[in-house]
Amino acid sequence: MDHNSDNITHDFPPFFRVHDTGRVERYVEHDFLPPSKHPKTGVVSKDVVVSPRNNVTARIYLPRTESRGRKLPLIIYVHGGGFSIESAFSSRYHNYVGSLAAESRSVVVSVEYRLAPEHPIPACYEDCWAATKWVVSHSRVGQGEEPWMTDHVDFGRVFVAGDSAGANIAHEMVVRSGAEPESGIKIAGMVLIHPFFGNGNAAKIWDFICPGTTGPKDPRLYPAAHRKLLSNLRCERVLVCVAEKDLLKERGVMYHQALKKSDWNGLVELFETHGEGHVFHLLEPESQKAPLLMKRVVEFINKEFVPSLL
Repeated sequence: MDHNSDNITHDFPPFFRVHDTGRVERYVEHDFLPPSKHPKTGVVSKDVVVSPRNNVTARIYLPRTESRGRKLPLIIYVHGGGFSIESAFSSRYHNYVGSLAAESRSVVVSVEYRLAPEHPIPACYEDCWAATKWVVSHSRVGQGEEPWMTDHVDFGRVFVAGDSAGANIAHEMVVRSGAEPESGIKIAGMVLIHPFFGNGNAAKIWDFICPGTTGPKDPRLYPAAHRKLLSNLRCERVLVCVAEKDLLKERGVMYHQALKKSDWNGLVELFETHGEGHVFHLLEPESQKAPLLMKRVVEFINKEFVPSLL
């Protein structure tokens, strides 16, 4: 096919554009790294199918275990990329999530979800919810078959985390755990790094990839406007991380404030990185302040807390 004759019908830089033939052209194509064992940290990883339906996969990271029988926290991690680019298997996320597993001494499940626009929202939410249910199924005797989960995970310390659009998806997972208590999913904490919660105006890319949206105040896009939704979050602690030069900072701060004012009875914290922009720690992992952000997330994961009756 002669792509030169295509006409562009939709253009959403820096993510993707769509041609009149239906062809999707991404501005950035991610690379791929296979699972491995890190030579310095000892973190090992492997890929698994977490749901045969829609072939939802994930990469599991297991840190070096120093003592047998010691159970570790578990982090369900959702990558960012405007719902439409990047991968749990790219070098950017493989390296970051591997470091997160090593630093926090946690098992991490990094979810590979279907991307828009080929798979419009709610596909990403459905895939990550399937992964969340797969994780928690291992807390029930005889239901989980993955030994890295059954042998090493403390299911009283399950966290959901993500960056940018991944933080948006992670938030929706906690919302769903509260809306569907019969699922038995209990989240100890949530980490939202530079979350994408819109900017208050009509978002053309959101409208395009989410055909069922209700607009700028869609609760998935702008949860801070929905006090009852926040009050029903089924987790005990939340960490919101923002960056001073990030255009999405204001919405992250607003979310933090709205959660504090809601009837939710957990603990919410705000951490700001000064002088940096959106997901700087991923774009420039060797930057001076990237370790500070990692340290704050690790402290949140490993902080002692008293389980509630949620």
